Amino acid sequence: MADNAGSTSSTERTSLADSSIFDSKVTETSKENLFIGSTSYVEEEMPQIETRVILVQEAGKQEELIKALKEIKVPFVKMASVEEFESLDSPEFENVFIVMNFQDAVFNELYKNDCRVIGPPVVLNCAQKGEPLPFSCRPLYCTSMMNLTLCFTGFRKKEELVRLVTLVHHMGGVIRKDCNSKVTHLVANCTQGEKFRIAVSLGTPIMKPEWIYKAWERRNEQDFCASVDDFRNDFKVPPFQDCILSFLGFSDEEKTNMEEMTEMQGGNYLPVGDERCTHLVVEENIVKELPFEPSKKLYVVKQEWFWGSIQMDARAGETMYLYEKANTPELKKSVSLLSLNTPNSNRKRRRLKETLAQLSRETDMSPFPPRKRPSAEHSLSIGSLLDISNTPESSINYGETPKSCTKSSKNSTPVPSKQSARWQVAKELYQTESNYVNILATIIQLFQVPLEEEGQRGGPILAPEEIKTIFGSIPDIFDVHTKIKDDLEDLIVNWDESKSIGDIFLKYSKDLVKTYPPFVNFFEMSKETIIKCEKQKPRFHAFLKINQAKPECGRQSLVELLIRPVQRLPSVALLLNDLKKHTAEENPDKSTLEKAIGSLKEVMTHINEDKRKTEAQKQIFDVVYEVDGCPANLLSSHRSLVQRVETISLGEHPCDRGEQVTLFLFNDCLEIARKRHKVIGTFRSPHGHTRPPASLKHIHLMPLSQIKKVLDIRETEDCHNAFALLVRPPTEQANVLLSFQMTSEELPKENWLKMLCRHVANTICKADAENLMYTADPESFEVNTKDMDSTLSRASRAIKKTSKKVTRAFSFSKTPKRALRRALMASQSSVEGRSPSSNEKHVMSRLSSTSSLAGIPSPSLVSLPSFFERRSHTLSRSTTHLI
Repeated sequence: MADNAGSTSSTERTSLADSSIFDSKVTETSKENLFIGSTSYVEEEMPQIETRVILVQEAGKQEELIKALKEIKVPFVKMASVEEFESLDSPEFENVFIVMNFQDAVFNELYKNDCRVIGPPVVLNCAQKGEPLPFSCRPLYCTSMMNLTLCFTGFRKKEELVRLVTLVHHMGGVIRKDCNSKVTHLVANCTQGEKFRIAVSLGTPIMKPEWIYKAWERRNEQDFCASVDDFRNDFKVPPFQDCILSFLGFSDEEKTNMEEMTEMQGGNYLPVGDERCTHLVVEENIVKELPFEPSKKLYVVKQEWFWGSIQMDARAGETMYLYEKANTPELKKSVSLLSLNTPNSNRKRRRLKETLAQLSRETDMSPFPPRKRPSAEHSLSIGSLLDISNTPESSINYGETPKSCTKSSKNSTPVPSKQSARWQVAKELYQTESNYVNILATIIQLFQVPLEEEGQRGGPILAPEEIKTIFGSIPDIFDVHTKIKDDLEDLIVNWDESKSIGDIFLKYSKDLVKTYPPFVNFFEMSKETIIKCEKQKPRFHAFLKINQAKPECGRQSLVELLIRPVQRLPSVALLLNDLKKHTAEENPDKSTLEKAIGSLKEVMTHINEDKRKTEAQKQIFDVVYEVDGCPANLLSSHRSLVQRVETISLGEHPCDRGEQVTLFLFNDCLEIARKRHKVIGTFRSPHGHTRPPASLKHIHLMPLSQIKKVLDIRETEDCHNAFALLVRPPTEQANVLLSFQMTSEELPKENWLKMLCRHVANTICKADAENLMYTADPESFEVNTKDMDSTLSRASRAIKKTSKKVTRAFSFSKTPKRALRRALMASQSSVEGRSPSSNEKHVMSRLSSTSSLAGIPSPSLVSLPSFFERRSHTLSRSTTHLI
């Protein structure tokens, strides 16, 4: 029987969002008539068709489902069997059936009768989002693939394809026959065919059939979406699926690396010549002839196909990378300049013509002969020699390029009849500057721009913060040196001995100060980021392999190219010095060159100083990460780390005797930390970098102004490498003695104490730092290092720690201070004759019971000031004459 108890009232009933299309058309017609103002003719009102949900069998027992229907205000009834279907069929209602299982007989019967069927996850999802039920002409169990458009390729069994298509429809997906730009995912059973090639060229994710089956297994998860990267990436078709590779012409190290990458990317490898191989990857720069005649089924491709497939995260088209014997260097270069795309043959031929034309233009454009002065080898620095001998060829635009990068040099340069030494050095300065600008352009065009490009195949290769870390201010440096190069070019073209070269560098000195420090300071971090990403991200490794093999890079790695800005300014300074030597005294450029050289030295000094500050700040951050509970106010722009010293505590303060203590001396404070007894967990930064767990525990951050005396304890038989600090805390009336034994072998105790005194004196603005140090006998301060490392001493420290834990377990420290205060007030009031309240009686009884359990007064009740007071009383006779 139908259960009408769950139905809502007629005033609360609402139809589905897009199920009553006819009703909406009637409403629009009535609104249009109302707008026109025509009241002479009114059509007969059409009957309203109401949407009703029918809970079939087990669905009617789901309380969560019934609650969700009430939330979205949809009327519902329950149906116990198929026999009730005819009794529920009514022209007044449009029935929507909710079925728990889309594979049983009830579902098949409803599907045959063209009934609208949905699954419970659809209702729960709509209730969570506050949306009406979606309209679907097909059975819809969940919305895991809603808004996804799929295409299939490579399936030979019709039954399997029908099964997959049905599941996609049940999850809200759409199927398309042809692969085009509207398809969001291609489900492939092989890595061949036209659809596969189109998907690769469009950058469409190519998925395994298991993706659909696994998504269907998670159909009851309410917030699950099949297109999220974390789930989808596990089922992407790897680049070398169904491929068996062999490698020819590579070194053993390269071959091993490529074989490992092959397995990581879903392929297999066999020795060269095995008939089962599908691809032979050839090092085209080494292999001139193949050792055997390849079969028609074997693809013989260049290594660019291998790395390109990994970078694109999909198998690249082999026709673009077929190995052929290169007859001319120009043809060899033009083939390497082809992109990873798979354009049609017309586009390929057109691009090849443009490349050959560019090559011919580059051959004719030679503004200066590539020869040097005989003395150049002696006058140039290492950096400038690198700039001349290992310069990559002029880069070719691969994307958006700064305007100055595309500006060509002037084709003709007037050469003086008698070339002066000054002109030779000026020409060399221009040539090295031009080469340096070309290197920067190569870095930007070949590496940075492609990495920053949106819509990359397979998603971004690197995260934006990683790209920023690697390249830093390279574009800004490029802009400045492009202007310098242009000015030098104008000067060389219109050469005159009186022309000033120094003015050019003086003109851009402020820009150099602004652009170089950010890059030079973080160059090591850039290098570390490249190495780390190359190891962890195969696509980035492939990206570097492809680009570093191109002629523009001169077969240099990205790290080797990025070191050029670090070397450039010292190289320019040496060339300007050489230029000054060959400039006559009466030449006005003589004094200008001196100023330019001084300006460059100031820039380099500023870079070094800025780098020192940056490293100092980094050291402070390292301390914060290493010390658990380190105060946040340690981080300060004016603070720098001076020295780190490993010690052992010899007294009872600041921690127990025998504890390993690390002292971090800063320019204005002293951070005291002890070794943690138990280290748990790791630190993860917002960028995903994992740090080791903190090995130290913060004890005290002491301003250096609190140190009154530094005691150098004399060396005796029972006391080695000991020193002490006489400290006056701001809240105490007496001094506190902190004694330590140094364990750092690389720093002598005398040097450490002098360093400490000097910084204390700087903090309190005293010139006589030596007066802060006092030499003392160990007996006068009860300091000794005897048996610090003995077994008995270690056992006694372990027993002491255990007893402290037991004491804390039975101490009053768990009782709030407020409760203790009330107890004391209650005791006073009882003495004065006032009867305590009920709450006070409870606290007093609790205190008395705990005291009886402890048996003795708990050490936790002893205040720190009283400890200082007793300690200072024992030291009063020893320290009175020090103050």
